[in-house]
Amino acid sequence: MNSAPWWKEATIYQIYPRSFFDSNGDGEGDLPGVTSQLDYVKNLGVDAIWLSPFYTSPNKDGGYDVANPRDVDPRFGNLDDAKELIAQAHRRNLRVIADIVPNHFSDQHEWFQAALKAGRGSKERERFHFYDANPDGTPPNNWISLFGGPSWTQVADGQFYLHLFDSSQPDLNWENPEVNADFEKTLRFWIDLGVDGFRIDVAHGLIKEDVLINHSDPQGLSNALRLDVAMDAEVRNALLLTVPYFDRQGVHEIYRKWRKLFDSYGEREIMAVAEAWVHPPVNATRYVRADELHQVFNFDLLTAEFDSKVLFDVIERSISLNATVNALPTWALSNHDSPRVATRIGDEQARALALFVFGLPGSAYVFAGQELGLPDGQIEDSDRQDPTFFRTNGQIKGRDGARVPLPWSGNTTPFGFSTGKPWLPISQSWKDLTVESELADPKSSLHLYRNALELRKKLLVGAGGITWLESCYHGSKGESLLSYSRGAITVVMNLSDSAKECDAEGKLIIVSGGTVDARDGKKVIPARSTAWFLA
Repeated sequence: MNSAPWWKEATIYQIYPRSFFDSNGDGEGDLPGVTSQLDYVKNLGVDAIWLSPFYTSPNKDGGYDVANPRDVDPRFGNLDDAKELIAQAHRRNLRVIADIVPNHFSDQHEWFQAALKAGRGSKERERFHFYDANPDGTPPNNWISLFGGPSWTQVADGQFYLHLFDSSQPDLNWENPEVNADFEKTLRFWIDLGVDGFRIDVAHGLIKEDVLINHSDPQGLSNALRLDVAMDAEVRNALLLTVPYFDRQGVHEIYRKWRKLFDSYGEREIMAVAEAWVHPPVNATRYVRADELHQVFNFDLLTAEFDSKVLFDVIERSISLNATVNALPTWALSNHDSPRVATRIGDEQARALALFVFGLPGSAYVFAGQELGLPDGQIEDSDRQDPTFFRTNGQIKGRDGARVPLPWSGNTTPFGFSTGKPWLPISQSWKDLTVESELADPKSSLHLYRNALELRKKLLVGAGGITWLESCYHGSKGESLLSYSRGAITVVMNLSDSAKECDAEGKLIIVSGGTVDARDGKKVIPARSTAWFLA
């Protein structure tokens, strides 16, 4: 029997509640809607759900502008709905991970409203980053928000406050003990309500340095920090080495305190995963040292090309670096902040990469809709809601495409998501991508995910590390195949546009697309596909 902690090699399903299922016809998904579809989630074969924020919020940034982190926004329901969701998930042996946002509050939070009234030099303002203007009246420095425009907004008395994101999201000052105490209160609140862990938003951003010093390329740095902005890898990496407000050493003291809090709940095995996109990649391992957090997201696959060398380097580096702190990697191909993988690399390639990744050691994260093979939704500018679109005057389209609601059933949009008008439009072209349609098609992406996750749980969880068989450095050292063995399973991915032979032994148990043939004692793997073989 596997005695490892539940999260060690879990498959975790990310739900963006506003886009999952609408239970009351107002066009927005809600917590009762999530609860009503938990059987679908359970049947997918995952171990846990991660819920993006559902807290009280003006919703200027999709709920990541939190006005009260210890209550539910009425658009999503109420605290009783949250309790019922958690209880129903637990009845299905699904763990629940809540999203916590410690870098900033909404400007509607009572603390910030008090800071505006209290004035300069007050203890209320010390909870945030308020600074006087420069002698010429300009902001304290030239930093650019990750959402575009200045990172500073001036208030009535002339002071400026820092916001690395939207102006409605003032950054908190984690040097202030009140901030620490309030977030520990929030963590305990949700743990006591039954949640099993936390995804920590902007986990690397809590401590700022050099706040009064200008950056040499503030706009370039802002672009480099966005997963939805394309950029040459070398240029991006060079800029990421110059970030003065992310991945500072002080964040680790915060997470050591949090780890003690989590561990105080004993056998409940409360966990936390850090959203920390840091450079160089070795820095990510600091977040998962034995006395800190349990997991850190590996963002490299969210931007990696469908290329054998690129993918080998990303996977090998993640496994090797995590091993230095006795941790396992995490694998994610899509999330609510990045283009969907099917849009980024192609439908067949997305299926192949998912099946390849599901065989690897560590935890797999699946963004709701990924299992359906959904592409980014096509959004007219008039329908966009992402603050990035507005703060950049439309130069950056933003993340709305990845957040289009899920199609559930029927032949006409909005495909059962809502009886009202969806908050973002669902294209009629998704008619064959509904849950109902894919359940009826044994060759669908949904069935691939269900079958793969069942095999993963049965044959690979706890199976140890991998041995590379084919890569640019192993086996035939070509560019077409990536292959590894793990336990009794051999995983082979053909990245090329034509069928390729390989020496994999064993019985074929799953393939992402096409048909695996045999030729002269060798297996022939279809183009742009992955196959698993059981010895």
